[in-house]
Formats: sequence, structure tokens, C-alpha cells
Amino acid sequence: MTSSWIRRAERLSSLPPYVFARLDELKAKAREQGIDLIDLGMGNPDGMAPPPVIQAAIEALSVPHYHGYPPFEGTSDFRQAISQWYQRRYQVHLNPDTEVLPLLGSKEGLSHLALAYVNPGDTVIVPSPAYPVHYRGPAIAGAHIYPLKLTPANDWLIDVSQIPEAVARRAKILYFNYPNNPTTATAPPEMFAEIVSWAKHYQVMLVHDLAYAEIAFDGYQPTSLLQIPGAKDIGVEFHTLSKTYNMAGWRVGFVVGNSDIIQGLRTLKTNLDYGLFSVIQAAAQTALQLPDSYILETRQKYKERGEFLIQGLKKLGWNLQPPRATMYLWLPVPRNTNSTDFALQVLQKTGVVVTPGNAFGEGGEGYVRLSLIADCPRLAEVLQRWENAGIRY
Repeated sequence: MTSSWIRRAERLSSLPPYVFARLDELKAKAREQGIDLIDLGMGNPDGMAPPPVIQAAIEALSVPHYHGYPPFEGTSDFRQAISQWYQRRYQVHLNPDTEVLPLLGSKEGLSHLALAYVNPGDTVIVPSPAYPVHYRGPAIAGAHIYPLKLTPANDWLIDVSQIPEAVARRAKILYFNYPNNPTTATAPPEMFAEIVSWAKHYQVMLVHDLAYAEIAFDGYQPTSLLQIPGAKDIGVEFHTLSKTYNMAGWRVGFVVGNSDIIQGLRTLKTNLDYGLFSVIQAAAQTALQLPDSYILETRQKYKERGEFLIQGLKKLGWNLQPPRATMYLWLPVPRNTNSTDFALQVLQKTGVVVTPGNAFGEGGEGYVRLSLIADCPRLAEVLQRWENAGIRY
């Protein structure tokens, strides 16, 4: 029983329930009822980290000084590996001492960046739909969130000309993410260049989330914000090893780019945490240095699953184009229903977990996101259950 005088901070009252936490509650109830769940809700990769990464962690555990507090700015070796990875992948030069900062996963860094830079009442522009931490982090910091609605008519791309002049002039930060979660949209370099030009004109900080840098298909190479001339003057980019290397539970990511912005985040983090376990940094360093064959295997896995599911969904009335990147499908819900009701109906009738699109903001209403985190035989079971239950578009 909670005492009446124990009151949560107002910043928590402004936050709706985190959808994935709510989904966990519903999944637990379904399991209690004996339902065989097929969970395509969270972007939680199946499988283990590559064997060399696991071996690197095992060996690092035998290094005595790795068991002490790590350097606040991360180990020199890991920062060097990050800068070399960016040079190799994007031909972007980074100073590993000032322009690179390891994180306890990118979600931690994305949310803490807002605490480092947002004052109560500051305007932060966030596309809708978006990965929830892009707007929840600023909301916790007291920001006024301006939702920039993305539409299928514009291929879910940002059009900065649609941002009102008054909003642009008072905006402090623009968060964005391509390849995009949840819509799977990919953006051309020209869109990045337009955003950089706009941000420089209005003096807006850019925060780009490149979580799906490596999960791209058929030769497509996602764009790094830092490839755009002048972007490093005003922006930073976040990356995570969760998806590419099956390291979601390891909680390892990093931010790169503008040294002043990174220094502000580092200053905040020195007051909140002691940094990333050095053993995990050693394993992550190994991951970034793996040959491309590991990346190609991951890409092929998600490509095959996506194509398999799209082919089966076509028989149920959905006509989807294969995504060029990410590990998701973005499905419109049937007419005369909404995202939440459809997701609940699918869970209750078939035991399949999908994420309602409105969990990513109002711009996601009318869609659900499916994560490609099950193998094709299990996805065939999804399709069979939907057909048996009359789930159609």
C-alpha cells in the first residue's frame, strides 16, 4: 500500500504507458492461459552474438583491470574501432578522443542527450511515427514536442518545408531515423542534405539514429548523416550493436559527431553512470572488426524472412513492397478498425504479438509493425493462424 504523500514527479505523469511494457503484461497473461505465443512485437533479434564476439568477452573476463570502473569516455581501443568502422563504412573521419562516445545502448544515449540539452519548454521536433525514445526522452526533459507527421504519400520521408516558420525558429533539436523504425522507409542523401541546410539556417541541433545501418538489402547502402558536408558542425549520430550483431541484451552502442554536443552528453553521463563494462567494450570492438561475411548472413536472414512473410500476406489481402532495410514489416490495418484493436484481436485470436502503430505516435495510427525475429517455419505458423482466424486485410 502506497502512502498518500508519496507522489511521482510530474514528468512521469505526462508519459503514457510504454507500449512494450504493456505488451509484456498482455503476453504474460496469454501465457498463463496456455497460449503458444509467437512474438513479433519487439525488435528483439533471435539468436546469439557471433562466436568471435562471445570468445572475446570470455577472454576479456580474465583481464583483471577490466573488472574495475571503465574510463568515462570508454576504452581507447573501442573508440579507435568505432572511428575505423566509420572510415571503412562511410569514409567519414572521426577523432576517437573527442568525436566518439560509447554508450549503454543507444536508447540510453538518445534519452540522456535530451536531458543534457533540453530546458523545460524548449521545442523539439520529432517525426511521427518515430521510435518512442525520440520523443519520450525530450518529454522527460520537459520539452514541447512538435510532431512532424510523416505520410505514405511522401514515402514516410521528412519534408522540412512543411515545418512552420515559427516552429523552425524556436526549435532546438530535430530527432530523426533512417532507415526508419517503424515504417522501414529509406532516405536518399538529398533528403539528408536538405535537413542539414535547413538546420544550419535555423540553428537546430540534429540527432540522427542509425540503428539499422547494416541491415539493408540488395546492395543498398544507408546514408550516414556525417557523410553530408557540414553535418558534423551541428549534429550527432547514434548507432547500436543490438540488431546487427545480436547483442541487444549486451547494451552497447555509441554516439559520434560534433565534439561539443558529445562533451555535453559525456558531462551528464559522468554524473549518472560509470560507463560501459570494459569486457563488453572488448567484445563490441571485436564485432566492429568482423569480416563482412557476418553482416551478409544477417542481411540474408532478414531478407528471406521478409520476402516469405510478404508472399504469405499477399494471399490474405496485403500488397506490400519488400523493404530495402530494417528488420520489420509495416502493415496497414483492415478498414473499420484501428491499430490497437487490430493488434489485440490478432493476439487474442491467434496468439501472435504485433506492435500497434500508434505506439510510435499518432502518425502511426492505421498500421502495425511486425518484427522479423522468427524463422520461416514459425512465420508459416503465423500465416496459418491468421488464415484460420479470418485475419485479412
